[in-house]
Amino acid sequence: MIEFQQVSKRYSSGFEALNGVNFHIQPREMVFLTGHSGAGKSTLMKLIMLMERPTSGQVIMAGQNLSKVRPSQIPYHRRHIGVVFQNHQLLFDRSVFHNVALPMQIAGFSEWDIGRRVRAALDKVGLLDKEKQNPINLSGGEQQRVGIARAVVNKPALLLADEPTGNLDPQLATEIMELFRQFASVGVTIMIASHDIALIRRMGLRVLGLEQGHLVYDGAL
Repeated sequence: MIEFQQVSKRYSSGFEALNGVNFHIQPREMVFLTGHSGAGKSTLMKLIMLMERPTSGQVIMAGQNLSKVRPSQIPYHRRHIGVVFQNHQLLFDRSVFHNVALPMQIAGFSEWDIGRRVRAALDKVGLLDKEKQNPINLSGGEQQRVGIARAVVNKPALLLADEPTGNLDPQLATEIMELFRQFASVGVTIMIASHDIALIRRMGLRVLGLEQGHLVYDGAL
């Protein structure tokens, strides 16, 4: 699903965020990405989303060399990727339903498709009964679930999560991880950036460890 082949990224400032990174993630695999602040986690995800381009090496997604993707094709590429953020990035001037519907509205789906898919996504994260509420009235864990529903409403092949449990207590964090595991079981490939080593150990999944731009670990903790 995702392959990095000797990928390096050096910014114009001279900072080398990634250096010769190699790994291969299979379809439906759920993988953690960890490392200190500045280790290269965010840069790695930005390369997958085509927010950045590598200085050298190749990034392959679903068999496509991302270096071949033209700027005009980037929006279409990103439709196949769902993104979950630590701070939810929800809009508090609209309902839960309309927050989740936003990616589909941008993509030009019909109202019928939007209604069907949004409610299916909310049902998966256990918030179907909250669709008319303003997300500001929800708990932190519920807001994160809204963010996850929004990320998966387009049925992406790949889900990227950047510190999705950073603001949650251990029980809620585990519940969110179990949601991700359910998505992986139905075919979604998932990469989760996290500093929570205790949570990562409990999950018992593959971990990619970055240190100063180098991939220094690949396996279970």
